[in-house]
Amino acid sequence: MFKRKPSFRSSGKRSSGLSVVALLLILGAAGAGAWLLMRDLSGPVMSLAPETARVGLAQPLEVAVSDKSGVQSVTVSVKRGSQSMVVKQETYAVPEQSRRIVFDLKDTRLPEGAFELEVRAVDASYAGFGRGNSATFTKPMVLDSKPPRIAVKTVPPAIHRGGAAIIVYTLSEDVQKTGVQVGDLFFPGYKQENGGYACLFAFPITMRTDGYHPEIMAQDMAGNVTSSRLLVRALNKNYRADTLNIPESFLNYKANELAQLCPEKDTPLEQYLCSNNKVRAANDAKLLELAADPGNVTPRFVWEGPFRRLPRSAVKANFGDHRTYVDGHRTKIDEQTHMGLDLASVAQAPIPASAAGRVIWADYLGIHGHMVLIDHGLGLMTQYSHLTDYKVNVGDVVKAGDIVGTTGVSGLAGGDHLHFGVLVGGVPVQPLEWLDSSWVKNNITSRLKTNVK
Repeated sequence: MFKRKPSFRSSGKRSSGLSVVALLLILGAAGAGAWLLMRDLSGPVMSLAPETARVGLAQPLEVAVSDKSGVQSVTVSVKRGSQSMVVKQETYAVPEQSRRIVFDLKDTRLPEGAFELEVRAVDASYAGFGRGNSATFTKPMVLDSKPPRIAVKTVPPAIHRGGAAIIVYTLSEDVQKTGVQVGDLFFPGYKQENGGYACLFAFPITMRTDGYHPEIMAQDMAGNVTSSRLLVRALNKNYRADTLNIPESFLNYKANELAQLCPEKDTPLEQYLCSNNKVRAANDAKLLELAADPGNVTPRFVWEGPFRRLPRSAVKANFGDHRTYVDGHRTKIDEQTHMGLDLASVAQAPIPASAAGRVIWADYLGIHGHMVLIDHGLGLMTQYSHLTDYKVNVGDVVKAGDIVGTTGVSGLAGGDHLHFGVLVGGVPVQPLEWLDSSWVKNNITSRLKTNVK
C-alpha cells in the first residue's frame, strides 16, 4: 500500500483563500468603522428663544438643540470678561434627536450690563472615535433687571358693574406686553400716535364690587414686570330679573336646530338645556378667542360720532336680565344672564352697522345663530346675532349705517329680532352706555385726548 503524499499546492490555495477572506473582513470592518465615524460630521443645531438681546434675571430662556444622531449633552454658560459660570448642564443616557433646555439667570448674580451667553452641545455620533461632534452657540446679551415705570395720566371717574372704562398712560420703555388684568381676564393696552398707551377694559357683570380689583401691568423686553392696583371707583348696578317660558311648542319649532347644536342628547328639552349651557360656554370662549387674536384688533379707534341702534325697534330684553327658564308647567329648568339688547322691528329688518369698523366674523355661532362681529378698535366690538342672512364678509370695512344683515330667528331666538351686543376684549358690556353719546364723550373719547407729555 502506498500513502498519498501531501499536496503542498492544495494547502497553498487554502491558505491563500483564507487570507483573502480575512483581508475582506478586515476591510469590511474598517469600512463599517469609517462609515460610522464619517456618517455624521456636523455638530448639533441650536436656537435660543426669545431672540431678544435684553434679558432679565428671572426671564425664562429656552435653548432648542437638534441632531440626527441624537443629543448627548448640553452645557449653558455665561461669560463676562475673563469670568465664566455654568448655568445649566445636562447629559442624557438616552440620546434623542431634539432637546429643549429651559433656564434663567437668577443664580448667576450678574450685574447690569453686557455679557455673553454660550451654549455647547455634543451629539451622540461616533465622530472623534466616539466622542461625538460638538457645536458652540454664542450670543452677546445685556442684563436688564429694572422694570418699566408706568405713569397713569387719566382714570375714569367710575365704572359700573357690567360697564366699561378707558385709561391713558405712559411707559418708560418699549414693552412686549401691557394692559389691565381683571381676575383671569386680560385687556391689552395699545400704543397711540402721541406716544402714550390706551387701554379699554371691562367690569364683568359676573363679578362683585368687592371682588373687582383691576391691575395695570407692563412687561418689558427683558421680561421685567411692573404691576399695581388701578384706583378706579367700582360701583354696583342692579339688573332686573325675568322669567322666560320654554313651552313644548317652542322646542318643537326649534327641534332641527337644537338637534344640530347638541346631537348627543335625545329629547328637544335636553338639547335645549345643553345648548343653553354647554354650547353657550363654548360660544363665550370663542368670543374671547376672537378678541385675543391681534389680527382682529385695530390698535386705535376707527369710529367717531354716536353709535346707532336698530331703527324703529322696541327693546324686548335688556343687558343683564337674570333669566329664570321655566317649562310649560312653570317648573324651573335653568337660569342664565342675558348679555345684550334684544331689539325687535319688522321681520327680516335691515340691520345697520352701529359704528365704523372691520368685520371679523360673519358665520353661524351656536346659540347666536347667524352672527356678525365688527371690530371698532382697542378691543371694542359690536355683535349682531340671530340673523336671517349676511350682507358683509370677513375683512369688509364698513361705515356707520352700512347694512350688515337682516334680523331673524336663527340660534335660540324664539321670534324675529336682533340680539345687539357690545364686547370689550370679548367680554359683554352694557350696550346702553355706548348708545349714549354723552357717556361716550365724557368717559371715552375725551379721555383719549389727554396730554401724555
